[in-house]
Amino acid sequence: MRTLTSPLFSHAHSAGAGLLGLPLAFVALPVYVHLPHWYATQFGVPLTALGLVLMLSRLSDALIDPWLGQLSDRLYARSIRAVQWACALAAFLMACGFVGLFFPPIEVMEKTGHTLLLCWAAGMLTLSHWAYSALGIMHQSWAAMLGGNPLQRSRLVAWREGLGLLGVMLASVMPSLIGMDGTAGFLAAALLLGLLVWFQGVQPQPVAQKVLGAWNLPWRFPAFRQLLGVFLLNGVASAVPATLVMFFVQDRIQAPAAMQPWFLSVYFVAGAVSLPLWLKAIAQWGLPRAWLLGMGMSVVTFAGVSMLEAGDAFLFLLACALSGLALGADLAAPAALLNGLIDRLGFRGQSEGVFMGWWSLASKLNLAMAAGFALPLLGLWGYAPGQPGAQGLQALTMAYVVLPCALKLCAAAGLYLFFIRQRKSS
Repeated sequence: MRTLTSPLFSHAHSAGAGLLGLPLAFVALPVYVHLPHWYATQFGVPLTALGLVLMLSRLSDALIDPWLGQLSDRLYARSIRAVQWACALAAFLMACGFVGLFFPPIEVMEKTGHTLLLCWAAGMLTLSHWAYSALGIMHQSWAAMLGGNPLQRSRLVAWREGLGLLGVMLASVMPSLIGMDGTAGFLAAALLLGLLVWFQGVQPQPVAQKVLGAWNLPWRFPAFRQLLGVFLLNGVASAVPATLVMFFVQDRIQAPAAMQPWFLSVYFVAGAVSLPLWLKAIAQWGLPRAWLLGMGMSVVTFAGVSMLEAGDAFLFLLACALSGLALGADLAAPAALLNGLIDRLGFRGQSEGVFMGWWSLASKLNLAMAAGFALPLLGLWGYAPGQPGAQGLQALTMAYVVLPCALKLCAAAGLYLFFIRQRKSS
């Protein structure tokens, strides 16, 4: 295999490459933060049914990710131009799915109950997610093909994820500022700009006689299985509170309505601001140890959240800032570890797509399991939105605080055993 020449990983190149992360974020976390609360409160959709729709839609999307990874490898093997055309098509379909999801034909669906509305939501979610997956896998494969040392890989990932956080914040506030129609228009424009800037930037050199890997290639390597397991546990631990945060703010903290948007904003701003600090931590201690530190910060912060009561809005705002600082490690370290693993295994320039396909599948399982299990469990445990009885509040605290901490500790243990202690002994 011919070694690819790594470009200079300047901040300008990294920012241009990561700009596409901003519009991609519009159909990732914001959907799982706002859609359950919106459909439950505006349309009266039961939480159990809504949670199952979200989970099944995300699972159906996740199942095709390894295939999309192989498709990405084939497109890169053909030409950069083929990749660009495929990305343009995926961006168009993603925008169409987003519009359909938030502009359902309510007048017709209200006459048939919730069934048709849930089917429509499932269809639009699936379209958005499939297009998002294809575009995201091709984008991440490009980054993996560039190679680089751990700090360079982290810088490239940090810019993409940092701009993704900006996209999350914009997606959170834009509907209230310019309406959902304006938000959809901004998404389309941002997708177009992100593609143009990416296509004009540094491109990886093609590899002669590119060898395409089988769909299950990554699973042959224990290091990949271990990294994916840690990523999955940690991701579910983060996705559960993201799915339940609006319920926790309204019923547990009982924050004023004017203050509610600030919690998510502070969380994401803190995550973005922390990225330069985490890059320094990575340069000092390495990727695994920096990520472990972030996990520890998150657990300590959420342990404090369990003691908050109604009226503790400013303390919860502080907790959002601290957990946002910990979020930066989750953004910068895992994907950079994966890119380094692909390089060490000798598949850079060959089979990045199949690795990214399975990685994307795990990312979606995080949110799918959070929505599919946390929401129905809340209903079974006696919690009803807007009716916070003692039993319901206890269930909400268990789901929002205790469950994520337990999962995060399991992820930290795996990270230490497989990527810190194992390297010490080797």
